[in-house]
Amino acid sequence: MTDLRLGALGFGLRGSLARIAHRPGRGSRVTVVAEHDPVLRDRAADRIPVARTVDDHHKVIDDPEVDAVLVLTPDHTHADIACEALRAGKAVFVEKPLDITIERCDRILRTAFETGSRLYVGHNMRHMPVIRLMRDIIERGDIGTVKTVWVRHFVGYGGDWYFKDWHAERRYTTGLLLQKGAHDIDVLHWLAGGYTRQVQALGDLMVYGDIPHRRAPGEPKTADWYTGDGHWPPHTQRALNPVIDVEDVSLVNMRLDNGVLAAYQQCHFTPDYWRNYIVIGNAGRLENFGDGPGGVVKVWNSRRSGQRDRADAEYPVPEADEDTAHGGADPLLIDEFLRFVRDGGRTDTSPVAARMAVAAGFRATESLRDGGTAREVPPLAPELVAYFERGQVRGEA
Repeated sequence: MTDLRLGALGFGLRGSLARIAHRPGRGSRVTVVAEHDPVLRDRAADRIPVARTVDDHHKVIDDPEVDAVLVLTPDHTHADIACEALRAGKAVFVEKPLDITIERCDRILRTAFETGSRLYVGHNMRHMPVIRLMRDIIERGDIGTVKTVWVRHFVGYGGDWYFKDWHAERRYTTGLLLQKGAHDIDVLHWLAGGYTRQVQALGDLMVYGDIPHRRAPGEPKTADWYTGDGHWPPHTQRALNPVIDVEDVSLVNMRLDNGVLAAYQQCHFTPDYWRNYIVIGNAGRLENFGDGPGGVVKVWNSRRSGQRDRADAEYPVPEADEDTAHGGADPLLIDEFLRFVRDGGRTDTSPVAARMAVAAGFRATESLRDGGTAREVPPLAPELVAYFERGQVRGEA
């Protein structure tokens, strides 16, 4: 099998995806990396030694020797870069979130529809073993028909990962309810079988806004920006981003188009880092305790009772095939993208779902900044929904 020739646009925190996709002789190889930061260009050259590096993404998009591109740049750049690549006839992988506004997401989907170039969005949590396990349980009918979903995200490293660079600024993210929450909102939609129609949210900047120790504008992050178990408690953080105008706590209520009611809660200064999902149907409920290997999904569905730790069924979270981030999901994500580029067809990730996750997060952020007023989430144009649900094929599948 001839290797697909990939171009990576950006080599920051998600540069790991380019390294995973570099499989010379096994179906794909990264031939060029575009990165404006010279430090990151050197890092790319070191970690993908056969790839050349350039300082301008146009040099990759215009390269006839590149079959597909990975858009791994900051969120607010996704629409401009992805649309340019789609118009150039490249297959495009866009890291989640799809972008930071509804309009910009719709522009990406519309461009893919008009050009026929293949679009894939990197919602890797759909490949996480714990998520697949919960979906399998729901699909089997073990808890009946889903009626409500509650999600709590404890972001224990929030002060390190999201308040020391561009993630802390609205102009680059809209807010962390969108940037970080797009992951969980997409999974929530997938487990519930519907998309958010109405949202109401509250949120605040409760901890990191009061910390006075900031970097100067233009000053790079310090070498110890992330220290694992360090930087605790949260108020001891240092060298935060000069501008912080996003919330570090957010609470969202959602009504989905199939009647399911859902809630999502996100906190960036907890001591622990994990996600907790509770899905309640009309014949039982499930809940995960831990979201990686060693965790367990419990199901209560046989009888009414008081609180009991011993569930009616307990399923260990499977071990990942590869020891990578997100419970081994990233290699599976790249596998699906490469298969899609070669063969087309439906995928477990969905550009429509990616857009709907951003739309819910965007409208929820508007709500929390307007005193918690309810907001309607606009639907996607029907012709775009039909096109992507057919696997990006014109006409009837």
